[in-house]
Amino acid sequence: MTSDPGTIPSEAGRLAAELIECWNSHDSKRAEALYAPDYEGVDVGQAEPHRGPQGASQRMANYLHAFPDLSFTQDKVIIEGDHVAMLWTLQGTHEGRLMNIPPTGRKVAVRGVSLLTVKEGKIIRGTYVWDVAGLLREIKLLPEL
Repeated sequence: MTSDPGTIPSEAGRLAAELIECWNSHDSKRAEALYAPDYEGVDVGQAEPHRGPQGASQRMANYLHAFPDLSFTQDKVIIEGDHVAMLWTLQGTHEGRLMNIPPTGRKVAVRGVSLLTVKEGKIIRGTYVWDVAGLLREIKLLPEL
């Protein structure tokens, strides 16, 4: 099922939409409640997987530290059973350290995809693939193509 944001009927889709709301309201405690105790997430921008609700919350805190005005736009959602693919755009100002890169003060817009697996009303797996090179270009650490 392909759906436009805001018209997602399934439990998996509801969780994905609520996750975006948590990020946009910068509510890591509310987001933490969406993850299963055995959750594992892999983010291309981080060296190690994050595990459990606390790992997901810490990941969120790291990005919010780097981009205090961070906001997500949910561009497209595809749901297949307990799996959600969500295309999104992140916007924010680089005001904190990220990936050992000191703050640059530059505004960024980065696209990415979150692939989520939901079981018994909780997110159990997450894979986050986003345009790291695009971010590095926007903060002037890589040349334009």
